[in-house]
Amino acid sequence: MLFVGTDIVEVRRIEKLVSTKSDTFLPHIYTEPEIEYCSQKQQPSIHFAGKYAGKEAIKKAILSSKIIDTIPVNHISILNDATGIPFVELKNNIIHNTKITVSISHTDNYATATAILEITK
Repeated sequence: MLFVGTDIVEVRRIEKLVSTKSDTFLPHIYTEPEIEYCSQKQQPSIHFAGKYAGKEAIKKAILSSKIIDTIPVNHISILNDATGIPFVELKNNIIHNTKITVSISHTDNYATATAILEITK
């Protein structure tokens, strides 16, 4: 079975949260590797917004599958391979027999993401 989630985020909203509440906002939403990755970019807020949209899309796909009832977004980690392609890791491998794929796009103003959850067993 396949489950899909999608989300769109205004970059300016995330940029404001990062600049005014970074000490609380960042660790509440992002994992340490995500913070390091985004912070190294020329325009970090665009990348933070993309990962935020990705996490929300993944969460929607997971919750629509009814495998689990809740998942904090900071238990979802969107990392990037050597070529920049995003891949997903879940804290403590909270769900099994699944494959999660995420696609993230952004402009200067918006970030959007689509996630597909495939139940493999």
